[in-house]
Amino acid sequence: MKEEHIAVRSAVGLFDISHLGQIEVSGPKALEAVQLVTTNDASKLTDNQIQYSLLCNPSGGIIDDVTIYMFNENRFIFGVNAVNADSDLSWLKERIGDMASVVNLGPEYAALAIQGPLAQQMLQNICDADLALINYYHFTLSYINGVKGIVSRIGYTGEDGFEIYIPVSAAEEVWISVMEAGKDLGIKPCGLGARDSLRLDMGYTLYGNDISVDTTPLEAGLERFVKFQKRSFIGKEVLQKQAREGIKKRLTGFEMVGRGVPRRHYPIHAGGKSAGEVTSGGQAPSLNKFIGMGYLERPYSSLGTRIEIEIRGKMVEAVVVKRPFYKT
Repeated sequence: MKEEHIAVRSAVGLFDISHLGQIEVSGPKALEAVQLVTTNDASKLTDNQIQYSLLCNPSGGIIDDVTIYMFNENRFIFGVNAVNADSDLSWLKERIGDMASVVNLGPEYAALAIQGPLAQQMLQNICDADLALINYYHFTLSYINGVKGIVSRIGYTGEDGFEIYIPVSAAEEVWISVMEAGKDLGIKPCGLGARDSLRLDMGYTLYGNDISVDTTPLEAGLERFVKFQKRSFIGKEVLQKQAREGIKKRLTGFEMVGRGVPRRHYPIHAGGKSAGEVTSGGQAPSLNKFIGMGYLERPYSSLGTRIEIEIRGKMVEAVVVKRPFYKT
């Protein structure tokens, strides 16, 4: 995993992310439907632009975090987390199925992520589109080694890179062509372990670990993706109330001072009492440190606060630091 992690930071890595789901929302009222179920403001999108957003329940809990691909105001594709793909589909159909067509496209697509400082140089060898013209969080339709697909400038590692979506039947062919195109640039096939350590470097949240229906966007530090100026969205009233009254806990980054590896669910102590628990943690190969995140009571979430992680019954010192941990 460490070699894969370093390859992405220094050259380029290739991930199979076909486990992620894709749900199409389309029709004359598609934009209205998307606005109702997401916290961000999709009306600000232009054609071929991508937006990070959140699906919340009426209580403000996070159902999923999603990327929304806008083809035009009548067609959107939601990129959703694998663990939530089926439940997201059912929830969207229930909430907006009478306003727009909601279709599961997941079985049709394979997806690959090409990440790293040499990603553009490598992918350009087999892609018809001029990749230099694709801005961050934008996409285009193009041919990759002769296979028609979607090419987006986006990723989950903090590095420059692309995610490509192609028919399932062409997945192996495109994978081989990408590896061949990158062999002289040091490309490495990478697994989900490296993907997790790379996103942790950046302090990116992982659904099921750092965010869930038991947490709100404000508690998770994702308030910039909640646009209260929108007329209405599911969970708005509860989140507005929370914004007025303040939150009691916040997702907080920390690095270890003492020797020990922070793992999910390890208790966090501060001020001589229990103050939260670790949601994500591990080694950061780019930094040669052990880092983590967890929800802390607000009095203990300030930068520089000394905390303790309980590791197998032993208290190990850590300090609250700013995210991202790694500066790209």
